[in-house]
Amino acid sequence: MSAEDGGGGEGQRCPPCRPSATLLTVVVGGARFSEEKAFLVQSCDYFRALYRSGMKECRQDEIHLQCLHARGFLMALAASRGELPDLDADGIVEAIECAAFLQAAPLARRLVDFIDSDNCLLMYHTAATFGLTDVYRAAALFIRNMYADLRAEARESLTPDLISYVESLTPSAFVAVGAHVTCAEDEAVHAASRTVCRLDETANSWKVLTDLPPEASTSMAGVTVLDNRLYVVGGVHGLHRRVVDSGFCYSVDGDSWSRIPGPAQPRYDLSLVGADGHLYAIGGECERTAMSSVETYDVEAGRWAFAAHLPRPAAGAACAKANGRVFVCLWKPMETTEIYEYVPGSDEWRPVTALIRRQSYGHCMVGHRDDLYVVRNGPSDDFLRCLIDCYNLRSGQWSSLPGHFANSKGSLFTAVVRADSVLTLNRTATQEFAIGGKTWKPRRQMKGFPRSGSVWTFLLRLPR
Repeated sequence: MSAEDGGGGEGQRCPPCRPSATLLTVVVGGARFSEEKAFLVQSCDYFRALYRSGMKECRQDEIHLQCLHARGFLMALAASRGELPDLDADGIVEAIECAAFLQAAPLARRLVDFIDSDNCLLMYHTAATFGLTDVYRAAALFIRNMYADLRAEARESLTPDLISYVESLTPSAFVAVGAHVTCAEDEAVHAASRTVCRLDETANSWKVLTDLPPEASTSMAGVTVLDNRLYVVGGVHGLHRRVVDSGFCYSVDGDSWSRIPGPAQPRYDLSLVGADGHLYAIGGECERTAMSSVETYDVEAGRWAFAAHLPRPAAGAACAKANGRVFVCLWKPMETTEIYEYVPGSDEWRPVTALIRRQSYGHCMVGHRDDLYVVRNGPSDDFLRCLIDCYNLRSGQWSSLPGHFANSKGSLFTAVVRADSVLTLNRTATQEFAIGGKTWKPRRQMKGFPRSGSVWTFLLRLPR
């Protein structure tokens, strides 16, 4: 009897059973899949609920899922193994249907990462049809971030209710904060610059979003956004450059700051990344010594824990997320770039790739779908050029973007991906490039961030 047949009704329940290491045969659309029960339970809430129900189906060796397509189930298995299944239009529909029915979180996360300007309308409509909430919301926000380009097509292909939800959202704002140190005796002088600012793209001007807390410092701190909250961790403050021992969190909805614990190991010049409910404080320095230690902060639990060390000490390392995965870029003097991925399941930094390229120093790394873009200064005889190399996680191949991107002397180059665009910033200009076909095509130029020193950029969804 299959799981959908409703067997094991009232009065026929068995004691809850624990999935064993034995194999289960799952029949989907005429195809047969043999998988370990424990793997299925870990990957899908459907199987987890089945094996906790005590129904007699949980003791069967074969289950039929008659309402799904075999390819959708195959994609769910691939996503649960950390693979990157490719999707055409039919595959998107089948994958969303499967992710919704099985409550397969790994596949849902993969679908969110797969959203682009070509498939966002299909994914939005399909996710709404099958009630896959995470994909529905992510696709809606993606459409809102590109609404000027997609408005006509959206109004032709979406229902009024779906259009209304998209238009109720605000696009992700481009936000920046410079490096500021707390110094009580000069606080009145520097108060005006101790602000987090957003770019009003309609007025082409920077406006204050919030002031930094008096105890916070963004000098050599880690700055990131997770679940639409801004985090500032570590750094130094005061004339004697004391390490900040607390972290700070800014809530957009409440327009308020709160204090969070600092890492167990005091650190500055660290890299901070947010992913899957955790902050990652990566490397940095303490007492002028570079460190390889890494700590993770569980936002829900409110505590830090040590994770696997980096392969070698690193301060100010370039980090990025792609497909929900965390990557760090370690520079070897002078011409070798190594990329590692943090694997939470095994708590290890796994080598991904290395690149030999002449450069004067590294800038940053950003992720867009299956690609990691490494942005750097050119060789020492032409260090004002910004060169961009792209590493594709699926093919394992490097490519160089054509052309080069001029960088103003004295400015720190930063980049943030929004939908299928990338926003870059220095003191003289904010530039938007459309990402497509392994190229960055200039789209528009806006006002630069008129402050000297280091600057962090990120996206926040602001209330209306």
